[in-house]
Parts: sequence; C-alpha cells; structure tokens
Amino acid sequence: MSHSTSPALIAALFALLATAPATASAQAPRYAPADVEFMRGMIGHHAQALEMAALVPSRTANRSIHLLAQRIEISQEDEIRLMQNWLKDRGQTVPDANASGHQHMGEHMMLMPGMLTPEQMAQLAGAKGAPFDRLFLQLMIQHHQGALTMVKTLFDSPGAAQETDTFRYVSDVDTDQRIEIERMRKLLASMP
Repeated sequence: MSHSTSPALIAALFALLATAPATASAQAPRYAPADVEFMRGMIGHHAQALEMAALVPSRTANRSIHLLAQRIEISQEDEIRLMQNWLKDRGQTVPDANASGHQHMGEHMMLMPGMLTPEQMAQLAGAKGAPFDRLFLQLMIQHHQGALTMVKTLFDSPGAAQETDTFRYVSDVDTDQRIEIERMRKLLASMP
C-alpha cells in the first residue's frame, strides 16, 4: 500500500497555512480594562521601587545591596518603558513614570499593594549603614509582594492577560519578583 499524499491535499494544506496567521490575528483576544489598569498601576509601583533604589548609593557601602539596587533600576526602568509603549500602542493614557502609586477609589486614595507609605519612605531615607540595609530589604520585599498581589488580581480578572504579549510580560513580572524576594530573604537572613 502506498502512502503518497495527493498534490491537491498538499495545495489545500499550504493554502490553509497561508491564511492561518491572518485569521489568527483577526481573532486575537483584545486587551481588557484590567490589563490597562494593571499597566498604569505597575508604572507607579515600579517608579517607587526606583525611588527606593536611588537611596542606596548615599546610605550604604554594602556591595550586595548596591548590586540589588542596580538590578532593580535596570529591570524596572526597562519595564516602565515597555508598559508605557504597551499603553501607547493601544491608544491609552500613559501615566507619568514619577506617579505616586495611588489608586483613586471614589473620593478616597488608596496605595497599591506593597507600596510604601510616605512615613515608610521617610524612615528609609533617614536610615544609614546596616539599619538601612535591613530596612531596605524588608521594605523591598513588601513592595515586591505587592507586585505579586497585583499580578494575581489581574490573572483573576475575567478576560484579562489574554494577549500573548501581556500574558508573557505579566508572567515574567511574577517570576522575576519571586526570584528577587528569595534573594532578598537570603540576604536578610545572612545579616548579623
């Protein structure tokens, strides 16, 4: 018995494959309001992490803390640009990267999960040396855990994170924050 494929079948398969990308992109899931809210909120969230990292050079000589702050600065600046572009590409309003990280809930303003209060930022800014190192790690862990909460909230929102780029980015945020939290916990545990 011969297992040859007919030229007509091959032509039909090629025709189907040629139209598949156009069909797939025409039916690609659109972004959800929760995706936009996440991107806007995470820009402010990352901006605060950059504020925290900017305190490091003048407050500690601990090389591990300096390296951590540099990693945070590089990754979060890149991610802010990515999120701003994501919003621009979808015709959405792009918040200032120096945003306060507050969400408006009716008449009330509420800090996003993990965000430091003005008092915590002042406490961090007022610390130096080993007390700064410990506080920086504790507060950055809190901050990163807040980002994980934001990711979970997005994934729990119906229709959210359906675009491939969005899903990939949000999944990367989740993974990166978890890795950094683990690094910071180990660093904190190694301190006297």
